[in-house]
Amino acid sequence: MKKIGFERGLVLALDETDRRKSMDIVNSVGKYVDAIKLNWPIILAQGPQVITEISNHFKVICDFKISDVPHTNAMITSAAVKLGASGLIVQGFPGRDSVEACLNSARGASVYLVTEMSNPGASEINVKFADRIAEMAVTLKVDGIVAPATRPKRIKHLRGIVGRIPILTPGVGPQGGSAKAAIQNGSDALIVGRTIYEAKDPLEAVSNLLAEIKSGRGE
Repeated sequence: MKKIGFERGLVLALDETDRRKSMDIVNSVGKYVDAIKLNWPIILAQGPQVITEISNHFKVICDFKISDVPHTNAMITSAAVKLGASGLIVQGFPGRDSVEACLNSARGASVYLVTEMSNPGASEINVKFADRIAEMAVTLKVDGIVAPATRPKRIKHLRGIVGRIPILTPGVGPQGGSAKAAIQNGSDALIVGRTIYEAKDPLEAVSNLLAEIKSGRGE
């Protein structure tokens, strides 16, 4: 399986649960983003077959934030890959063995490790262990980490730990993160949801974000 590249620097977080609207958005913007991220809201609303349906045309990242014991993690990973997922998002706090179980079951799909969530509450506990999780990402050679666009200085800090490992950043838009600031501080790809799928014109929203990404890259 070919790894997901982040040439455009944009991943659509498709949490729209209405089937017709979600598919309209996919068909409108799918070819302009690097991947489409599916979280539990759309999976629970439309069923796991939506992974297969979208992955037949575009790269899909399953944002299951897998965080169980190794055996269960392996089962979840295998099932998602079988349905067509090209990437999975995994939590690091359960420890090395749980992350390794995902890596060993990914069958070529990309594994992205959450180092730090984008919500304000992450500062209570999550941030305290983010550096150790980032170090684990390097040791295990995961395909990328997830870091918060809401705290661009943290992106820069984590970049110093993970080196060239890709950094994916959620939190742009309603959560308050700046696309340009995230890119300038080391993000390889923005994960953006509501700004796109709630827009009157999702394609225009994508075009605006791509322009910000290019500006942040100095292009």
